[in-house]
Amino acid sequence: MAALRLTLAAARARLPLARRSPPAPCSASAGAMEPEPRWLAGLRFDNRALRALPVETPPSGPEGAPSAPRPVPGACFSRVRPAPLRQPRVVALSEPALALLGLGAPPADAAAREAREAEAALFFSGNALLPGAEPAAHCYCGHQFGQFAGQLGDGAAMYLGEVCTAAGERWELQLKGAGPTPFSRPTEWTTLQVNPGVSSGRWVTMMCRHSFIRQADGRKVLRSSIREFLCSEAMFHLGIPTTRAGACVTSQSTVERDVFYDGNPRPEQCAVVLRVAPTFLRFGSFEIFKSSDEHTGRAGPSVGRNDIRVQMLDYVISTFYPEIQATHASDSVQRHAAFFREVTRRTAQLVAEWQCVGFCHGVLNTDNMSIVGLTIDYGPFGFLDRYDPDHVCNASDTAGRYSYSRQPEVCKWNLQKLAEALDPALPLELAEAILAEEFDAEFHRHYLQKMRWKLGLVRAEREEDSALVARLLETMHLTGADFTNSFYLLSSFPAGPESPDLDEFLAALTAQCASLEELRLAFRPQMDPRQLSMMLMLAQSNPQLLALIGTRASLARELERVERQSRLEQLSPAELHSKNRSHWAEWLLEYRCGGC
Repeated sequence: MAALRLTLAAARARLPLARRSPPAPCSASAGAMEPEPRWLAGLRFDNRALRALPVETPPSGPEGAPSAPRPVPGACFSRVRPAPLRQPRVVALSEPALALLGLGAPPADAAAREAREAEAALFFSGNALLPGAEPAAHCYCGHQFGQFAGQLGDGAAMYLGEVCTAAGERWELQLKGAGPTPFSRPTEWTTLQVNPGVSSGRWVTMMCRHSFIRQADGRKVLRSSIREFLCSEAMFHLGIPTTRAGACVTSQSTVERDVFYDGNPRPEQCAVVLRVAPTFLRFGSFEIFKSSDEHTGRAGPSVGRNDIRVQMLDYVISTFYPEIQATHASDSVQRHAAFFREVTRRTAQLVAEWQCVGFCHGVLNTDNMSIVGLTIDYGPFGFLDRYDPDHVCNASDTAGRYSYSRQPEVCKWNLQKLAEALDPALPLELAEAILAEEFDAEFHRHYLQKMRWKLGLVRAEREEDSALVARLLETMHLTGADFTNSFYLLSSFPAGPESPDLDEFLAALTAQCASLEELRLAFRPQMDPRQLSMMLMLAQSNPQLLALIGTRASLARELERVERQSRLEQLSPAELHSKNRSHWAEWLLEYRCGGC
């Protein structure tokens, strides 16, 4: 983490970039545009994706027509142009990330650094285009919160082009927040009411959200841009595959956002993040071919275009999985099967990495799942503090679909949707067999290996290790322990049998557990008692409807909260401390034996 500390020290005004998914080889090509860059003049673009995949030519019309929201059938990209910002200025530059592109270290001379930042603000805001850049918005679909949403696409991001380096690597550049595209759309929140039972004659509001929280302006604000910038770099330094953030640029332009989702929007500064990755293609990229969904009635914009599906598969495999292309050059089905197998493995490893550091993605829709196994799209994300397997970091995820503990099963569900999107190029039956064979086994293998490393269980691998890890998490949950701090303390555990007694170590462990007040606050009921009563009535009178609207899990969690709250009310602080100490003492004895 030394590199992260150094970077963050420099980043009060500048900042950092992903463990590498192997970049694709490059060929030479470049164009020219104005104004002429100096520091960035060496970036050499070769935009293979736009040559290999169909690109929509925007319709002619008045200014703004090319970015007007519309269906984009028969194309994977649509050409766009960034919208200028007023007085852009650099907030942070990620020197390690920009080094991937072959850009040198910052100069020592203050005037030279100032000129460098002015150039970064101009080109990384989208106010000017680099020679060879060809901005375009990517068309994709997605399943959002389990329902097919139809066409989505880059509504606030733009493919800028692909930079080739002297080392023969290829990196896609993307501007996030650079203005409207054909895929920009307002975020509409709805209210859903259901009747809990015919006999009751009453209706209960299941979800109540403000309409049009975010306008279709294609912009991002400084608040969320800084979060993405910092988390991208933190994840990289944690060794987790991720997209990188090369720059964060803010401006005097503003947009209105409802920060607290309370119906009181206020102006916020617009910002743009320069993102870097081998590719930003995702599971949803292949869902543009989906036929009408039986639940939502929505379909992808390129239904029936199997020719484009095969074209996209050929591009992705030859560019990002060249070893698979070489091994199965003459057999397309086996080539597609090997590709899906590798995506399954990478996804299983990725979510295992998340679980081991307590990372919660927040919006694990299929359109936020990378086709090369990277963490992408840092929206409402979070890291565990107090260990809670049901922790939800997204306020709009009222059913807890994307809670911390459910991330592995959701990623597997998303892979199932990718399998469906690849059919018939890859027969669904074959893809499902691969998914069943690979995902769970790879997830558990990678997760247990990482947890062994975190706990120092490196002398030998024992069958009991998995149960030891499970009991550790159970102990954290029972005591309200901090996830990261617990592992930090365990790194200095006196493991030898001849070590002194555990009193001092136990005191440190129990000191970082949640207090009685914190636990009572954490487990306070989320529902109004009348609403809970109605939900219980619905569970009895119409369980099918309860399952359909996805609130069965919420009801179970709420009942667990009520029960836990009741037990906590009967405890004194001294009794809680004694229980916590007992739980940890029991686990540490087992851990000491396992570490010997």
